Amino acid sequence: MRIGYDAKRIFHNRTGLGNYGRDILRILNSYPELKEFYLFNTKTPSVDRKIALEKSTIVYPTGWFWKNFPSLWRLFGQWTQINNLKLDWYHGLSGEIPIQFKKQGTSRIVTIHDLIFISHPKYYNFWDRVIYRLKFYYAVHASEHIVAISEQTKRDIVRFLKVSPEKITVIYQGCHNAFKTSYTQDDKQNIRKRFNLPEQFILNVGTIQERKNVLAIVKAIQGTTYHLALVGGEKSYAKKVHKYIDEHQMKNQVTFVKKISVNDLAILYQAATLLCYPSYCEGFGIPLIEALFSKIPVIVTKGGCFPEAAGPDALYVDPDNTDEIYKNIKKLYDHPELRKELTAKGFSYVQKFNDENVGDNLIALYKKLG
Repeated sequence: MRIGYDAKRIFHNRTGLGNYGRDILRILNSYPELKEFYLFNTKTPSVDRKIALEKSTIVYPTGWFWKNFPSLWRLFGQWTQINNLKLDWYHGLSGEIPIQFKKQGTSRIVTIHDLIFISHPKYYNFWDRVIYRLKFYYAVHASEHIVAISEQTKRDIVRFLKVSPEKITVIYQGCHNAFKTSYTQDDKQNIRKRFNLPEQFILNVGTIQERKNVLAIVKAIQGTTYHLALVGGEKSYAKKVHKYIDEHQMKNQVTFVKKISVNDLAILYQAATLLCYPSYCEGFGIPLIEALFSKIPVIVTKGGCFPEAAGPDALYVDPDNTDEIYKNIKKLYDHPELRKELTAKGFSYVQKFNDENVGDNLIALYKKLG
């Protein structure tokens, strides 16, 4: 089987969509059914993440025009190269498929991660919403099949993009092997020392933006001795977080962690007391399964896609109820046996997102579609 992938995110995105693509490559490299991968990339890679390229050929734009306008090449200029390679499938890993102006021979699959720009439009500007809707609508209707990363995303595709549910298969994401590795007490103590963190601390991972709602955690721990580590880049919303911290003299309670390697992040998870994730909306919520593989308990938002990722033994909260968030943090701090129990149950649940399940389900889909 010869598969082509839209690889822009693999080579140029350090987090979410990039991690998804890199994990798919890493997992599928071990399957003998897949002989060759062709990774369609606009330009020289810009990320420093390890990428499994054992079976891969990177395909760049050819010709003066496409080399000088790689974004247009990605939009609709790839088809000559795709067809010349005689691929079995072209798989758009991040919700996009190159536009066709005439019937092409290669079949298409697209992965849709979320439709938050439709379900929660206030988090996106007008033109981004217009562009995303056009791209995603074209992709789901031009593709022979769709992969949704959660049941919630599948429901949203059916509802908002008017696609038959029979055309959609849910294949959950996995996470990097670093989060499945056990680290020593020395490793954990060193990471705490490096970031000046106490023995116990609350962890939150993800870009600091409005829909992630980290200010709710900050407000919940105000006036306590609890410490919070926020890991991720900052959007404009982060100014509100910093302002609140400054106004309430909480600088000694909140640590901002940026530009951390995957391995160090995995150690930081295992050094934490718990993950608190009161996000308003996600396509899936990868930090939740990273936490469960890391054997720490999880506090997360009620409803949406979150129970799919976090399982029945997470603690669920109203993301706007800071008192409820505080009470659940206190419960986990005060009851180490409860932490131990939830950790064990969570680790058992998260095995459904292991590499074998992800790979087997994707291979089964490729074979089923022929």
